[in-house]
Amino acid sequence: MIPSGTERWRLPDGIDEWLPDASRRLETLRRRFIDLGASWGFEPVMPPMIEYLDALLTGTGEVLDLQTFTLIDQQDGRTLGVRADMTPQVARIDAHALGRDVPTRLLYTGTVLRARTDAAGGSRNPLQFGAELFGHGGLQSDLEMCRLMLESVLLSGVQPGALTLSLGHVGVYAGLVDEAGLDGESEQRLHDAMVRGSVPDVQRITAADTGHGHEHGRGAALRALGALPSLRGEPSMLAGARERLAGRGARVTQALDTLAGTVDGLAISHPEVGLHIDLGDLRGYRYHTGMLFAVHGAAGEPLARGGRYDAIGEAFGTGKGRPATGFSGELARLMDCQTAPGASPATERRAILLRDPTADGAWDAARALRADGECVISSLAQDLVDVSIDRELVRFASGWTVRPLTAS
Repeated sequence: MIPSGTERWRLPDGIDEWLPDASRRLETLRRRFIDLGASWGFEPVMPPMIEYLDALLTGTGEVLDLQTFTLIDQQDGRTLGVRADMTPQVARIDAHALGRDVPTRLLYTGTVLRARTDAAGGSRNPLQFGAELFGHGGLQSDLEMCRLMLESVLLSGVQPGALTLSLGHVGVYAGLVDEAGLDGESEQRLHDAMVRGSVPDVQRITAADTGHGHEHGRGAALRALGALPSLRGEPSMLAGARERLAGRGARVTQALDTLAGTVDGLAISHPEVGLHIDLGDLRGYRYHTGMLFAVHGAAGEPLARGGRYDAIGEAFGTGKGRPATGFSGELARLMDCQTAPGASPATERRAILLRDPTADGAWDAARALRADGECVISSLAQDLVDVSIDRELVRFASGWTVRPLTAS
């Protein structure tokens, strides 16, 4: 059905556009993010908007599959996808286009397109920003990404005390599942219950095979799994978690050590940011392999999130398991923080009026001012701009001079 003339201006549900003021603020944030990443040694990349579907879905699972628009390539008949997330593209660039054997730091910004909105009714075409670190599998790279993620969010002007960083580690759950020896169906039911946050279902599933009363081995691992939803809170809870999970294997111990080391590092770099530990967080479990981290604003809104996803190189057929960790977020959500309590106010744009742009020497004078970062606006019959014109560029016998604006 072709829309009537009165409806042609409407956009599809969830598709956003940004007008001059918002666009300027978004672009300012984007530039600041790129400059910030460059100061940390991160190189910018610009992946294409579309590519073969199997590459876009590598390692991401069913969730991204449902979010990806598809089309047929008229050149070769293969299925293409419009990117719903840029992380797989950046991983492909690292694995194939670059193919380095040393740690590689990459950052990116760009619009993605999603088939549906998220549970909060967010944008289907957000302007994404993110950074990935490939080739290092230790605590230091996880900590570096947490710190860069926080610094990126702070670019909006929000105060550190208004932020909360949530930390988790899928190694705790994975290690306990391996020790418990759960079959595929039982593990899937447990995973679903954990993601839903259904404590009764978690306890029901984990209690099914603990009737033998063993304090060690499978029964103890199942009981530990049943306790995971309650192992959350401030960093001080890690001590109690260690006691509750004592003897549960090297993978669990290593995960707890990584979390503790990250907490210690963040206490040095970002002491004002609130920290929250959740050992039952399984967000992206089928994709992530280690640390999980997410930063939330004062109202609990997610501003950026990420985690470790090792062995991504194998997924792209390189034959080697390339460690990887990174994060991403949406610039519009950072822009919204600029109007939140405690955020720095937007700077009012100031401009210089050039009444006669055709006058002799006017072009050179205006060009020099623009090169110095000034905004110079040539006068038209009707100026309608979102700036405050407080000065004017005028010509005297001695040359062109900027002076306070006078009545025309």
